[in-house]
Amino acid sequence: MNAIQKSEAIKSSLRKGFQNGSSKMAKRKCYGYTINSDGELEINPDEAKVVSWIFERYLAGDSLGKIAAGLERQGIPSPTGRPKWNREAIDKLLSNEKYTGRVLLQKTVSTGAVQIENNGLMERYLYTGSHETIISDEMFMAVQQEKLSRSKESQKQIAIKLTFWY
Repeated sequence: MNAIQKSEAIKSSLRKGFQNGSSKMAKRKCYGYTINSDGELEINPDEAKVVSWIFERYLAGDSLGKIAAGLERQGIPSPTGRPKWNREAIDKLLSNEKYTGRVLLQKTVSTGAVQIENNGLMERYLYTGSHETIISDEMFMAVQQEKLSRSKESQKQIAIKLTFWY
């Protein structure tokens, strides 16, 4: 089996797991959660408070930079353990549906060596109720609307991004 065949076999196996609900990707840890002894996502109370604070500050009008500075002032390390948070980490956190108890798989697709956003190229898989929520649906949607209103994206792209939430 050459490298291309091996890569295709791996991708096929991942997609099969997405389709039948057996994918371990849905249980992948992110900031705000830990993995319990059963391999399930469980809320990390200290980190969940930080997640909630970030969502609240963004809705209050704070920029990503201002939120990062506030976290640094409070001495809260980033998800990677660094003393400073960066804007990209905060932006990704604000976009992560996992905080609502959902997991969307195949958000990106690989085109050779590059990962690109999956805007309809391939089927995406949404798992619901897979773990406890940190953020309400209403707060999550309010943040997504606010992010889009602050962005320079076209209204057509906005509609595509909100498809899974209505």
